[in-house]
Amino acid sequence: MAIRGEFSSRIGFVLAAAGSAVGLGNIWGFPTKVASNGGAAFVLVYLLLAFVLAYPVLMAELIIGRSSRSNMVDALGKISGNFIGRATGIWGCITVSLILAFYAIVGGWMLVYFADSAVNIVGLSSASDWLLTSSVTRNILFCFLFMSLTAFIVVGGVKAGIEKWSVRLMPTLVILILALIVYVSLQPGASEGWAAYLVPDFSRVLDPELLINAMGQAFFSMSLGVGTMLVYGSYLSKKENLPTIGASVALVDIGVAVIAGMLIIPAMYVALNNGVEIFTPEGALIQGDSLIFKVLPALFETIGTVGLFVAFTFFALMAIAAVTSSISMLEVPVAYMVESKGLKRKKAVLLMATIIFILSCVIILNFELLFGFVIALTTEYSNPY
Repeated sequence: MAIRGEFSSRIGFVLAAAGSAVGLGNIWGFPTKVASNGGAAFVLVYLLLAFVLAYPVLMAELIIGRSSRSNMVDALGKISGNFIGRATGIWGCITVSLILAFYAIVGGWMLVYFADSAVNIVGLSSASDWLLTSSVTRNILFCFLFMSLTAFIVVGGVKAGIEKWSVRLMPTLVILILALIVYVSLQPGASEGWAAYLVPDFSRVLDPELLINAMGQAFFSMSLGVGTMLVYGSYLSKKENLPTIGASVALVDIGVAVIAGMLIIPAMYVALNNGVEIFTPEGALIQGDSLIFKVLPALFETIGTVGLFVAFTFFALMAIAAVTSSISMLEVPVAYMVESKGLKRKKAVLLMATIIFILSCVIILNFELLFGFVIALTTEYSNPY
């Protein structure tokens, strides 16, 4: 059996685990859920459910991981019967690989818009036109770049890859968010956004829709149910205090989600002030990919030259958020291939990254049919909630 890696420090683990949890959904989904579900009242319910329901599940994954000191398949095989446990673990590896297959496509889009903001700064309008014209070639190319970046980090192992880059990327992510919060808060219309985000509507606290959204967000935002926390937990030192370290991960994850809202919602109302539509025909705030790829770019265009640099900074932070999540997802099947199948890490990373990239290409080539289906299959029907 290959010698297992181990996180060298508590902060390294906390930032890696929080990086896994702080993905694109936390940045483009959480803020609009808050603003659409009672503002700060939603945040309070979310915090309660995160620590009452999601935190124990997080602890369970960390405990199973550290006690077994093995990958997801072997760990579940040890605690719940060889066949049932291993079958569940294999399904988890398949699920997280499918998630990464569509996530890599979206991560590639983040790189597209990051590259577009860069070429606009230097005045390469023809390159910008190509980047913003959706095509199979563009999507496959940038998906490949995103998967290559993910594989480059994971191939370094726990300490020299995952921990090393998480310690660099997570603080950078927070700094970029805070810098943009300062800028956006100074723009006309931002105060309305702050009010929509932070003023509580306690009449909605017991609203079933709010409770369901808050519970779903609590589980989703901590990256639970797909094995990432179990595998990361298996790399934890026996000397670490699990309840303390689990609470640290939860607090960092929640904290980043909350400050992301302090950026996104005021930015949307600045966009509204500048003539950009931020509501759907039904009156709900636009969210998801339409928010990131339509509303906010339209906002950046309304603020002139400064908007180029704001866009560059924003899509840099979005790309970082995507990568910190993708490395944890790739590590789940890689750990299985290294420990159960005896592959060298480099070969395991190359194999799994290639398989997942091929799946991404299949989705891209059949986008209308498969993209939404794979998302629903992996994030709705396979969710722990």
